[in-house]
Amino acid sequence: MFLGVDGGQSATIALVADASGRVLGMGRGGPCNHVGGPEGREKFLTAIRESVGEACRNAGLDPSLARFRAACLGFSGGPEDKRALLEQMLRADELIVTTDALIALSGATGGEPGIIAIAGTGSIAFGRNADGRTARAGGWGYIFGDEGGAFDLVRQALRAALRYEEGWGPPTSLHGLLLEATESSSANQLLHRFYTTEFSRPQIARFAVLVDRAACEGDAVAREILENAAAQLAALVAAVRGQLFAPGETIRVAYIGGVFRSEILRQRFCALVESEAGNVCGPPMYPPAAGALLEAMRAAGQRHPRLSDLPAFEK
Repeated sequence: MFLGVDGGQSATIALVADASGRVLGMGRGGPCNHVGGPEGREKFLTAIRESVGEACRNAGLDPSLARFRAACLGFSGGPEDKRALLEQMLRADELIVTTDALIALSGATGGEPGIIAIAGTGSIAFGRNADGRTARAGGWGYIFGDEGGAFDLVRQALRAALRYEEGWGPPTSLHGLLLEATESSSANQLLHRFYTTEFSRPQIARFAVLVDRAACEGDAVAREILENAAAQLAALVAAVRGQLFAPGETIRVAYIGGVFRSEILRQRFCALVESEAGNVCGPPMYPPAAGALLEAMRAAGQRHPRLSDLPAFEK
């Protein structure tokens, strides 16, 4: 049996499969991206127990007795502080503890060489070539980077609203949309509210849908924000490609994350990516949890693993 786990900021998904790649069970738990402090540690342990336990039971296995040929677990909070805990919880001949970027890439490309652009709250591009060498671009966090991510879209939208309010920027419907959504009296007031603990980074990032709405309704400022974001994400992909692949070499470039729900941004991103010879841009083949499962099978010596009977789910 093989185990793949995608542990993130919103949920933890576990999949159990046999040696043929047939998925036998799926389980879901809470967030498990951090283990700092007693509360974080307990959340982590609970999420792993719940998700892996449910996946095992659905696969007809006793969670207390299950042993895996290989298990791969990817985490958005990084793998460094989690291995020791997992070694105590799981029985596996091969245990891989890695980042969410690797399992997202593996799922997106079916375990084959390629690049993935991830744009949720933040942004990063990550790739792996046929030699197993990896490279990344971006992912610097909300202060110094994350261009093209949802937080950055809202940052650009608020800046546009502030410029309009102060008389040195063009009119934009983003001003009214942001004030209405946050029940603010002015963009200046909203700016100061965003600087406090009243709004967390994920909460601010959720207002990115307003940028897409304004652009779809014809707002030129909002459309420019989306197209600039697409260009920045495409630039991250180009940087990774230049580190890993030969000019003109055919590779799959996939995208994942809530930002790509914007048709305007997605279409512009794909057009820019495919303007470079060899790039084929499209949605991911499998979700990250399935990517973790593929990595577990690869660790056991399967060079080109394939999955079947994968249940439909959203994280």
